[in-house]
Amino acid sequence: MCTREKDIKIFAGNSNPELAQAICRDLGMPLGKATVGQFADGEVSCVIGESVRGADVFVIQSTCKPVNDRLMEMLVMIDALRRASASRITAVIPYFGYARQDRKDKPRAPISAKLVANLITEAGADRVLTMDLHANQIQGFFDIPVDNLLGKPIFVEFCKNQYLGKEDQTVVVSPDVGSVARARGFAEKLGMPLAIVDKRRPQANACEVMNIIGSVAGKDVLLFDDMVDTGGSICNAAKALIEVGGALSVKAFASHGVLSAPAIQRIQDSVIDEMYLLDTIPRPPEADGCKKLKYLSVAPLFAAAIHSICDGTSVSYLFT
Repeated sequence: MCTREKDIKIFAGNSNPELAQAICRDLGMPLGKATVGQFADGEVSCVIGESVRGADVFVIQSTCKPVNDRLMEMLVMIDALRRASASRITAVIPYFGYARQDRKDKPRAPISAKLVANLITEAGADRVLTMDLHANQIQGFFDIPVDNLLGKPIFVEFCKNQYLGKEDQTVVVSPDVGSVARARGFAEKLGMPLAIVDKRRPQANACEVMNIIGSVAGKDVLLFDDMVDTGGSICNAAKALIEVGGALSVKAFASHGVLSAPAIQRIQDSVIDEMYLLDTIPRPPEADGCKKLKYLSVAPLFAAAIHSICDGTSVSYLFT
């Protein structure tokens, strides 16, 4: 439990209440009273049900589907807490939406991740705590401190228990060139070799697998990425690893399960044996019938980070 003398308050929007409750349980404190809803015309309404004057406040809210509603809920909550004289407000965003719009990839395109960073800062947040940003440079979009936690230690701990003594028979694979650095760190922690799926993406949400860099023949494969959206990329990579590379089996790991349609059906129909996601985004109801999807909790990691922040101690140990 946080030990600073000032009051600590934790509030949550509607995006992931189960995760907020789990974080509070790990911290040994109750979730703050707040009612976040909508008026008849769809405008967000927010009532903070307890005093926050002089308190160190944390707002837990993933900006997942419906992205704009969840983002607006967070902004309205931050504004309400600022106007209620909270001492410090930390926006805890396990999944940061709009992170893939981090640069101008075509003429006259917006940099929406920067716009969202500006909105969060202008609303009154003093700090941001998030996990596995799609692009690390987004931290520089903020003019306030940003702690970008890594989901990799959770997967490493899980896989060490599962693959102890099997390191020579297992290969970590990056599903594309852009995820190589992330997958390489995962492989190094597990003491496993690394391979890469080289692909060409002709258009958005579509990909064509070209070839495999590295040997996966006769090996069990761990596919490692930061998110699964429509599922086409990771499912096509898994298919190539089996049919072209000769892998024995494929398990997939990703921090954020966006799972836009038709991701769940693609995963169910794919050669992937199991897919492990973190609960930064709640499991959608339509995924209940997909036995391949498994979730690991990020609550202990976020609870430890919140504990360090409110105690004024370093969070750097959480990255290792």
